Amino acid sequence: MNERLRNARKCLGLSQEYVARQMCLSRPTISAIESGQRKVTAEELARFSQIYGVTIEELLYGKVSEQAELEMFAHVFSELSDMDKREVMNLIDFKRRYKNAR
Repeated sequence: MNERLRNARKCLGLSQEYVARQMCLSRPTISAIESGQRKVTAEELARFSQIYGVTIEELLYGKVSEQAELEMFAHVFSELSDMDKREVMNLIDFKRRYKNAR
């Protein structure tokens, strides 16, 4: 689970410091959790789930649904600049056209 927590945080582009502040924990505590040196309480797991926009089941067992991927994408996309959003949308349009042309 520690790797899934670390990967979810990195996927969202969040720092350990940011997550620590959101959870009212220290950054070293987040580091210890992500490295497997400290266990996670049920309350902490629920909070990670909220912050990362994934279900507790996904954090525990690694089952990532398409809906969770969309929510993660939406969260990251919403934090981009307008210029970066246009670039991502252009890339999506390009990939769609490329796929349809094959």
